[in-house]
Amino acid sequence: YGANSSEEDDVEDFFLSVVQDTVDKLQEHGCITVNKSEGTDYYVGGAALGRAASNFYLQYQTPKQMQSGTRSLKNILAQHAAETKKSQDAPKDSFLLGNAKTSFRIQRVQTLTAKNVVSTYGIAKILYSLSHTHEFNELPVRHNEEELNLELSRSLPWGYDLSKVSWWMDKQKGAGKNILDIMLDPHTKCFLLLQAFMFRAKLPISDYINDMRTVVEQIPRLLAAMEFVAEDDKTSAGNFELFSAFPLVRRVFNSGVMPDAPSPTKGPSIKLSNIKVVRELKKGSHFHSWCLAIDFNVSMNGWKRPFSKKANRNTSGGQSVSIILGTLKGGYLLCKSSFSIPDSVKEKSWKKHMKLEFEWSIAETQSGPYADGQAVILRVVNEFVNGCDFEVEISLKE
Repeated sequence: YGANSSEEDDVEDFFLSVVQDTVDKLQEHGCITVNKSEGTDYYVGGAALGRAASNFYLQYQTPKQMQSGTRSLKNILAQHAAETKKSQDAPKDSFLLGNAKTSFRIQRVQTLTAKNVVSTYGIAKILYSLSHTHEFNELPVRHNEEELNLELSRSLPWGYDLSKVSWWMDKQKGAGKNILDIMLDPHTKCFLLLQAFMFRAKLPISDYINDMRTVVEQIPRLLAAMEFVAEDDKTSAGNFELFSAFPLVRRVFNSGVMPDAPSPTKGPSIKLSNIKVVRELKKGSHFHSWCLAIDFNVSMNGWKRPFSKKANRNTSGGQSVSIILGTLKGGYLLCKSSFSIPDSVKEKSWKKHMKLEFEWSIAETQSGPYADGQAVILRVVNEFVNGCDFEVEISLKE
């Protein structure tokens, strides 16, 4: 079985080598930490990537691949998000109730749209990164399927890579890997199948139907794992836009609603009220901690979520709303949360009270001192319908 002999010493050496090899691999991929300072004994501790692998049943290499993908996306979003218009001013009456409409803290209210190159790239990049993890190494690419994959890629809006949605890059390509070799890659096929599911593309043969089902069923779990991994980097620039993109991907897979889908003529509405900001000086520090308390008032206006064949039936229950708090300058994430609207809410109104706690030191380092009257951006993103997303700029100045 790998030992030099059945002698006790040889068996013990073999087991030690297996343990050492395993520890080295887990450490290399960021799943554990190893402290070798205590003589010949090692102290092995868990790391965030290892917890992700354990919590979400991942291959040990996958969390580091997810981390690489989210960091790459954050860099792009931090550089280019401000260049693209994703919002427009909206009347306060549309999204505020009661004293919130006259509160000095509300600087502006804007509607959000996912119909832009930044949001499209964010969705595509997240799915591309998930497709290229070890989770899909065993996706079958059968004889002659490289030709079918090539044909399928030509019918899909994003193609086989991200070049079509990377709007800031020169689309001209030099000599590189043979295109049929790329089409033999199971990760390429995975990315194509995800697009086929999203855009309702015609699949070349019946085998692809089961392949697509196998791929799509894993996306909610892998997306949750990627978000878990990204939280470990939440103090870096670009995270605000990154965590604003995750709900858009869930909207596609949980509800079958594409970013360019038309908004309902009479859809659900969410209005904010009783907005309160409280700050406290942290013990032993000159930084402040903050609590933003808000009431979310939901009215479904008789709207019912239509059944969609595209929706993932395993995850289509519930009507979730993501709340993302951050800074526009630098795109720092301050806090994220969510709530689900009960299915029983149809005609009547429903209220959800939430408290969002965050540290201003993250934004203060990037955007200046509190005395200058800094503001935070609160984004409300529906995961079940288009056209109802908005953001509110809330002043922290007293």
